[in-house]
Amino acid sequence: MDDGVKKTQQAITGKGSALNKYQDVIIGNRSLLFLLYYECCVWFGIVPGALGMLLRQIFWPRLFGSCGRNVAFASGVVLRHPKRIHLGDSVVISENCILDARNQGTDKVIVLGNNVILSNNVVLSCKKGSITIGNSTGVNSGTVIQSTNNCPVSISADVIIGQMSFVIGGGSYNTSRLDIPIRKQGIKDDGGVVIEADVWLGSNVTVLGGVTIGSGSVVAASALVTKSVAPYSICKGIPAKVTGNRKEEA
Repeated sequence: MDDGVKKTQQAITGKGSALNKYQDVIIGNRSLLFLLYYECCVWFGIVPGALGMLLRQIFWPRLFGSCGRNVAFASGVVLRHPKRIHLGDSVVISENCILDARNQGTDKVIVLGNNVILSNNVVLSCKKGSITIGNSTGVNSGTVIQSTNNCPVSISADVIIGQMSFVIGGGSYNTSRLDIPIRKQGIKDDGGVVIEADVWLGSNVTVLGGVTIGSGSVVAASALVTKSVAPYSICKGIPAKVTGNRKEEA
């Protein structure tokens, strides 16, 4: 079992009061004052319409490690360890997004640049990992970006990520031993994922750990990217293969 899941399970099922478990797993610190503020903000999180948007815009910025100006939060957004989340100016977080920053190794676990847009039902999940998304990047609905086992996901500026895509750093288990279950062998250190600037991922694209997608590249819908690609590449297929170069075509 990977360390992130193990620590979460131990925190939930181990010894200690229910309040302390809640603070450790959900909030990320044991400050009673911050607990009360967080609980109030959770109630504001389900208020519909313009009133809910206004309440969240007023009260939610104080939840985060840092939060820029004019950030918009839709209803149903779920936050874990919000003090480890940092938001730039004019960020938009749409309905039912999950920002899970459970990594006690750093205070900057999820970092979103200026003008980042997360469409509805986007999941940013860090279990002993980190996710950075650059300025003016759009992540479309249903996409999951996950970082585990110190395998960071770094997405640069002006990137477009299509619907229902998966970007996974540290997503593969070790399988070399036959005497113990796979879940106990831990996650491979794959180095994470780097998506450089001005990349377009079509819908339902999967990017695995250890991959760098060069700037200006285009990845066709439903592709599975298992190897790094050079800048301005056009790639498609399962597994994805480079079929052209935007510079040559231009």
